[in-house]
Amino acid sequence: MRKTIISLLLLSATCGYGATNQQQPISADTATTFTNPVLWADVPDPDVIRVGDTFYLMSTTMHLMPGAPVMRSKDLVNWELVSYLFDKLTDTSNYDLKNGTAYGRGQWATSIRYHNGKYYAYFSPNDKPYKGYVYSTSDPAGKWQLVSRIPHFHDASLFFDDDGRAYIFYGTGQLRELNADLSGVKEGGVDIHIFQKDAEETGLLEGSRAIKYNGKYYLLMISWPKEGHRRQVCYRADKITGPYEKRVILDDAFNGFPYVGQGTIVDDAKGNWYGVIFQDRGGVGRVLTLMPCHWENGWPILGDKKGCVPKTMEKPVQGCPVIPLVVSDDFSGKEMKKNWQWNHNPVNTAWTLSERPGYLRLKTNRIVDNLYAAPNTLTQRMEGPRCSGIAALDVSHMKDGDVAGFSAFNGHSGLLSVVVEGNKKYLTMNTNIVDLRNSDKAILGVEKSEKERVELKQDMIYLRIDGDFRLGQDIATFYYSLDNKAWKKIGTDFKMRFDYMKLFMGTKFALFNYATKELGGYVDIDFFHYTKDQK
Repeated sequence: MRKTIISLLLLSATCGYGATNQQQPISADTATTFTNPVLWADVPDPDVIRVGDTFYLMSTTMHLMPGAPVMRSKDLVNWELVSYLFDKLTDTSNYDLKNGTAYGRGQWATSIRYHNGKYYAYFSPNDKPYKGYVYSTSDPAGKWQLVSRIPHFHDASLFFDDDGRAYIFYGTGQLRELNADLSGVKEGGVDIHIFQKDAEETGLLEGSRAIKYNGKYYLLMISWPKEGHRRQVCYRADKITGPYEKRVILDDAFNGFPYVGQGTIVDDAKGNWYGVIFQDRGGVGRVLTLMPCHWENGWPILGDKKGCVPKTMEKPVQGCPVIPLVVSDDFSGKEMKKNWQWNHNPVNTAWTLSERPGYLRLKTNRIVDNLYAAPNTLTQRMEGPRCSGIAALDVSHMKDGDVAGFSAFNGHSGLLSVVVEGNKKYLTMNTNIVDLRNSDKAILGVEKSEKERVELKQDMIYLRIDGDFRLGQDIATFYYSLDNKAWKKIGTDFKMRFDYMKLFMGTKFALFNYATKELGGYVDIDFFHYTKDQK
């Protein structure tokens, strides 16, 4: 066994990491090819850069905390989650689930760049006070520092030119010059609309990602004409201020799902180019695809020889370790694994890994009447094509009115809930649909529908949710067990959805505990066990 562990660490070292900082299981990736989507999970709005032989990816997680995940890879296939830009957002009390919520808002479409030995990242919450964040670090796997708060720029892309001047592309083809140190907008600097929509671009045009190649400036954007479908377009110019010309560089519906669009391109150390573009996949969210990019008459053309996203393709680098995006957890560590995110800012005094070593204790901390208003709901992504999560809960210290359990969590959620009513405990399977006000995302109501309940006669309960995200499915199925061996289905199958008007994210596994009558109760979570089926 010791030789096996050493060999895996050596394998990881050949791909440049040494042991992963999360102490998560790694294994040799013996396959020479991969199958798209390369990440079949909610990883939207990607931006990717390469520094040396290492790639860094940033994505959107909005109202989840910590936020702005940073991932790294040696092969563009296996991605390790190494850090976040921030632990919490505090611009408004909505992030604390007070005076409203931040559902569907928060950290969006972060841009990452490397310049003069430092890494920079910019995002702007799609929320008041509509002001962006600039972070920087010398080590993307370490601590990021806040550099400045600059104006709100929608779906923006940072850009450092060869002469050291700094810019930001944003909106529908707008360009603004920043101070070289990103401390703010440069007084008297460039501030122009670099192009106007042509007659073909009658609908959505956003998602800026800018690069410079062979002396030319390239701006990749998502295009969605009103009478058409989503596609990837590119604008290019000899000068950063234009004039710009346009070409469609990807127009493909992949594998029966909607069209692929929004992302970036990146080269490897050998000069090969790749596209990293997301695709809507229903209940699981917006998944990541990886494809070749070749240069044709000075244009970056995405896809295979037919202009399509390849279902299977050769890995850009061979032999790197498999690093899971979603992980099991026995809660034996001193810190929470990086793969977990809280729904909104956590109440840190109401959760602990130390009071009962080997367990995550979730304490009730606010009296609410629904899951969407409850602090300290802990989440991880669900993945396709099929996945399963098991949570083991000790519910012996719950109080009257407490609700704790395991959910397929989204704007439409399926829940396995242990409910305390007087001196009795029940396990219920129910569905929740939240209604949110647009202005401050205040909860106007939650439609609850109980499908089945059983009385519990013991305090240790095992809850299981299976997710099926194959084409035409998006089904969550719910089970429980009294011994973690014999499983019984409960309730009904639940149709998972991606709702653009509510949470704006893929469905997550969620562990929760909240009080509806009195505080003082808690649950101890023994473990979360995760498996993924590739077929």
